Amino acid sequence: MSEPSAEEIRRFVRAKYAAHSTGGSSCGCQASSCCGPAPIDVVAVGQQLGYGAEDLAAVPEQANLGLGCGNPVAIASLQPGQVVLDLGCGAGLDCFLAARRVGPSGRVIGVDMTPEMLSKARESAREGGYANVEFRLGEIEHLPVADASVDVAISNCAINLSPDKPQVFREAYRVLRPGGRLAISDVVARAELPEAIRSDWAMITGCVAGAERIDRVEKMIREAGFQDIHVVPRDESREFIRQWAPGRRVEEYVVSATIEATKPGTAGGVQSFSA
Repeated sequence: MSEPSAEEIRRFVRAKYAAHSTGGSSCGCQASSCCGPAPIDVVAVGQQLGYGAEDLAAVPEQANLGLGCGNPVAIASLQPGQVVLDLGCGAGLDCFLAARRVGPSGRVIGVDMTPEMLSKARESAREGGYANVEFRLGEIEHLPVADASVDVAISNCAINLSPDKPQVFREAYRVLRPGGRLAISDVVARAELPEAIRSDWAMITGCVAGAERIDRVEKMIREAGFQDIHVVPRDESREFIRQWAPGRRVEEYVVSATIEATKPGTAGGVQSFSA
């Protein structure tokens, strides 16, 4: 097919995750996690992605849809009182985990472009009494968040879906305070993806075709202004990535990675909420 436009990619991604939010699937893949249709054993998938059983039991059940490719909260080193932003928050799993760590004096903001996902997340927040969590509709390339108002930006298998990844990192840099940090789980490419994968809509919306090579990811983050950049592939992730598209050998090309970076400057103390 011809190169899809940015709006086409967003439209297809939005439709795929809207279907996920109601227990369906529109991605055409055959297995679990980032690209898989329901029903799946979301607890088992969550543990495979790096979530502890205690954490999964403590958050609203409907927030865990078995999506993602890691556990960004585990690498975020969150502290009480911090403001956390989740890029592409989906049904809110990582937001609710982050809320437990920053406590009532902290705040968590989830941004997602899929209204159906946000409706699910907001319902969970109301039912669970998460007064320190807020969900906003928006694109991660154009965050509805004030400049220099966030301590830590997290994301779980969402940036690979963006048609303009450099802009995502520029926006993350804009909203982070000096000394603020990125803590991301996402897929990266270890080899150039074949055209048959890059042009397949199921792979585009399924967290595979949008994976960038590690050196390109590092370059995007560096050019956005970040320092102390670390992109660490998780080789053990090949097992669950294989399940995303059985028989397509996608695990030979992409792998989940932890991505960390820091905005230059000195982090101050806990600040008032202005995001």
